[in-house]
Amino acid sequence: MAKHGKKYQEATKLIDVEATYESAEAIELVKKAASAKFDETVEVAVRLGVDPKKQDQAVRGVVVLPHGTGKTKRVLVFAKGEKAKEAEAAGADYVGDADVIAKIQQGWFEFDVCVATPDMMAEVGKLGRILGGKGLMPNPKAGTVTFDVTKAVQEIKAGKIEYRLDRAGQIHAPIGKVSFDSEKLNENLKTLIDALNRAKPAAAKGVYLKGISVSSTMGPGARLNAASFR
Repeated sequence: MAKHGKKYQEATKLIDVEATYESAEAIELVKKAASAKFDETVEVAVRLGVDPKKQDQAVRGVVVLPHGTGKTKRVLVFAKGEKAKEAEAAGADYVGDADVIAKIQQGWFEFDVCVATPDMMAEVGKLGRILGGKGLMPNPKAGTVTFDVTKAVQEIKAGKIEYRLDRAGQIHAPIGKVSFDSEKLNENLKTLIDALNRAKPAAAKGVYLKGISVSSTMGPGARLNAASFR
C-alpha cells in the first residue's frame, strides 16, 4: 500500500473514515483537511447500484454546475463558414476544420474540450483513435456534436461537466475548488446528484445511490449520508 505524508496523516485526524456526514459538514471538513500549496479541486465519487457491464444500465450525461468548477476550459470547435464565426463570437478558444485536424494529427493538444458541428464529424472521425484515447472525441450525448455551437461553448465555459460510469460502477466528478465558499460547493454537489438521480436507468433495481464521498485532490475523503439524496 502507498504511504502517505505527514500532511495527509494530519488531515485524516479531522475526518472519521468510519463516519457518515451530512453534505455541508463533509464539505467543511474537506476544506479544512486540504493542505496542498495549490488550490485543490474538490471531487465527488458516487457508487451506483447498477451493473456497468450492461448497456441498459449505463449512466452518462452532462450537467452545468451553478458555480462552475473553478477551471476555465479551453474549447476547440470544428466548424466551417457561419458556424465557425458563431463559435468565435461565443468565446471558443480555437476554431477550424481541416487545418486544425492536421495540427492534432501532428501532436497538438492545447485544448480541454472539443465541439463539432454534425457536418464536420466525417472529417473529425479521422481523429477517432487520437481524441478517443484522451476522452476528447465530440459526442452527441455530451452535447458536443451540435449546430448550436453558441450554446455548447457558453455552457462549457460556464461550468458544464460530463459524467460517465466507470468499470467499477462509480462516477467521479469535480464540483469546484477548495477556495470556493462552502455553500457554492454544496450547491454544485446537489446539482450533480440531482442530475445522477434523473439519469437513473429504468433497468436499475434496488438502491441506486449506494455511496457518496467528497475529497480534495490531495486530501482524505469524507463519506456522505447517501440516503439524504435519495
